[in-house]
Amino acid sequence: MAVLNDEQVMLRDMAREWADNESPVTEFRKVRKSGATEKFDPEKWRAQAEMGWAGVIIPEEQGGVGMGWLALGVVLEQLGRTLAASPLATTASAAGAILLSDDAALKGEVLPRIASGEAIATLAVNEGPRFDPSRCETRVEGGKLTGAKMFVAEGDAATLFVVSAQDGLYLVKDGEGVTKSSRAMVDFRSHADIRFDGAPARKLGGTELIAAAIDRAAIAVSAEMLGMAEAAFEQTNDYLKTRTQFGQKLSTFQALQHRMAKMFTELQLMRSTVEGGFEALDRGVGVDQAASLAKAVASETLHLVSREMVQLHGGIGMTEEHDAGFYMKRAQVLETMGGTASFHRDRFARLNGY
Repeated sequence: MAVLNDEQVMLRDMAREWADNESPVTEFRKVRKSGATEKFDPEKWRAQAEMGWAGVIIPEEQGGVGMGWLALGVVLEQLGRTLAASPLATTASAAGAILLSDDAALKGEVLPRIASGEAIATLAVNEGPRFDPSRCETRVEGGKLTGAKMFVAEGDAATLFVVSAQDGLYLVKDGEGVTKSSRAMVDFRSHADIRFDGAPARKLGGTELIAAAIDRAAIAVSAEMLGMAEAAFEQTNDYLKTRTQFGQKLSTFQALQHRMAKMFTELQLMRSTVEGGFEALDRGVGVDQAASLAKAVASETLHLVSREMVQLHGGIGMTEEHDAGFYMKRAQVLETMGGTASFHRDRFARLNGY
């Protein structure tokens, strides 16, 4: 597991305290009921930006705080614990792709706006009902991008789109030639289909940047999934220790102890792979394999823990009033975002020559 330095520990503790006090699951319920198009609280997003989270991976000379990817991971994990509705993961993933560009002028123009929270950015690569980055009909002619992308996370509120095209990765601003269509998903978060019709685009780099951008997004999503899995496990464990059935605490039944022990061991493996992904990003070595390993393990583990949370809570776990269903529904979406466990297992095998 990753060894955090003093600054990262302070950041983690601050993020945990903020998430618990300012953005608990009750705040997600309020956002869900509000019907707001952006599907998050703008005031909460401004607070996150003021704390420097929007620019945690962006160098200081470009308006950020330059703490690196592992620092981003500890923040995303804490936000995941309380299902905080935030565009931080998608914005940071897009910023990470922009940082790979050789266009210094473009980075100097865009990254300070992202770091300040003024701009919300997202990655738009998927063109079908199933994640398949090899499927790409989007094209650019004369600096104008045309194509359609599906299931774009935070697409409703995004002002900057990092878009994959047949010849590379492009940056497109919301406005001319961009049409958004909201897509309702089971997790009640923002997802949109985006149509680009001759939208002005600036090239970030060639096709090699597409895979690199997807890797960054997969690792960022895995951190949120880690926080969700940890919270789901803790809440379930607490419930078993307090719920009495047949005159005994549920935690005394050996069959349930075995199920909790399995989840605990899987969570330790999950943490190692997810933190390993962020460490690979900071080192700049083995990112592709680390990303697929983290996303595959995170998807399988959260799938297990979120469903066990519902089942072990019994009837109340199925109700709207209980939080268990929210964790399971968000898990269903994140499991497919950026590639399923089977997609990444296959990719990991191919990267290792199998």
